[in-house]
Amino acid sequence: MTRFSANLGFLWTELALPQAIHAAADAGFDTVECHWPYDTPVAEIAAALNATGLPMLGLNTARGNPGENGLSALPGRETEARAAIDQALDYAKALKAQNVHVMAGFAHGAEAQATFIANLRHACEAARPLGITILIEPLNTRDAPGYFLHHADHAAQIIETAGQPNLKLMFDCYHLQIMDGDLTRRLTNLLPIIGHVQIASVPDRAEPDRGELSYDHLLSHLESLGYDRAIGAEYKPADTTQAGLGWLAKYR
Repeated sequence: MTRFSANLGFLWTELALPQAIHAAADAGFDTVECHWPYDTPVAEIAAALNATGLPMLGLNTARGNPGENGLSALPGRETEARAAIDQALDYAKALKAQNVHVMAGFAHGAEAQATFIANLRHACEAARPLGITILIEPLNTRDAPGYFLHHADHAAQIIETAGQPNLKLMFDCYHLQIMDGDLTRRLTNLLPIIGHVQIASVPDRAEPDRGELSYDHLLSHLESLGYDRAIGAEYKPADTTQAGLGWLAKYR
């Protein structure tokens, strides 16, 4: 049976993070993940995880200043980028989280790529003794114009160049359907470097039981490939989170 992770960056956003963890447990999710937990004391998050028995699957590095979307591909911002990486790893260690998504930010060009790879190597080296995987994620140009990373092939190139065994791809079906398509073959071909898969409907990024993608097919295909990690439900509910959970009941 497919396991699912509630992304609390989008689900139960009306609740404080510890309460959202309890809501995810009550709804039947197997794990949780979040975007930026840094405004919540780590002890409160850990207490909610312990009380519910849900693992924390992953979290993101801080976005930077208002209007920014990450720091790690920005030349000249290496000190801030590495501080954000270290902060994320501290939270991940305290929460026993499996993954940290290192956000690249708005940048382009060869210097940005070199900066991103150097910062990713720093992240991977710091994460390795903690047993944490570092993730990078292509974002589509409609939702994140100007973001450094937009395509799966570019992410694969960066992972190969960085040469770090704990650097993997966040395969977000929503973003990659918009940018690349051909998801069945991409999942097959990229499986060795995939660290996490996320789902949402396309084109509206709502519950994954609508839109142009068949998650019945994609999730079955992943299972046939031997992928057995929890799938991240990173979608924006069309109404309330609770009202849209029929898709989860179907998979149960």
